[in-house]
Amino acid sequence: MDLWVIATLLAAIFQTARFMLHKVLSLGTLSPVGSTFARFAYAAPIAVGMMLGYLTATGASMPAVTTAFWAYAIWGGLGQAVATICVISLFSLRNFAVGLTLMKTETIMTAVVGMLVLGEALSGWGWGALVVGVAGVLLLSKPPKAANGSVLNRGLALGLASGVFFAFSSVGYRGASLEIAHADPFVRSSVTLALVATGQALGMALWLAWRDRGQLCATWAARRTGIWLGLSSAAGSLMWFTAFTLQTAAYVKALGQVELILSLAVSVYFFKETVTRRELAGIAVLTLGILLLARA
Repeated sequence: MDLWVIATLLAAIFQTARFMLHKVLSLGTLSPVGSTFARFAYAAPIAVGMMLGYLTATGASMPAVTTAFWAYAIWGGLGQAVATICVISLFSLRNFAVGLTLMKTETIMTAVVGMLVLGEALSGWGWGALVVGVAGVLLLSKPPKAANGSVLNRGLALGLASGVFFAFSSVGYRGASLEIAHADPFVRSSVTLALVATGQALGMALWLAWRDRGQLCATWAARRTGIWLGLSSAAGSLMWFTAFTLQTAAYVKALGQVELILSLAVSVYFFKETVTRRELAGIAVLTLGILLLARA
């Protein structure tokens, strides 16, 4: 089995575990913002340790970072924080599997943003993928108990918002990584991850100290789970970076959709949630749209 395949599968497993832990924390004393902070607070030291370990092992020096790097990094970091808050908030409205599936609209949103902002043309496969993806979103848009068949609801808004902000985050992180002048892609990715995670942890700590100090104490009280959240977050990010280094993004994203199967298993067997036939159909159709977009 190729290394990029192993890295992608591990990334999907770690990411599913991360969001599972997010939901567990949000069911306790942590708010969506507090749970998001816990991820960065416990992941940042691990990310810094991985960066320093790799630099030491390879004998590489810490590369210089530019003003443009920080602009991209702040953009990506804010996007990721807001997107994560949206997903965790969504978990209180819809089941785990649907929440992660709506988050996966990130792939489609990235294509739309690229078309509207950067003028990047879509192929026939790309347009077909968008149509299929919209059909999947419509199937998922109606909660099991929605009145009058309404498709416009807070859950859908949070799901689509998470996709948009994760798309912005991906663009920001890629831009930041490319601003680091170093030939080794692992140096670029590890430095970007460490600096962004540290900035996110400090920024959210200041925000909570100003607006909700109780969540700082609650995050420390939840440290036994928070440490695992940080480990799964850092490990997942490392595996994604590794996969994208070894293989084209389209193949990695396509294989990465195995995360949706994992989310279904977690939803049913861990959280004991019920997944309706409509939701299963929506997950299947949206997954097809994402795979078609990867094919494009």
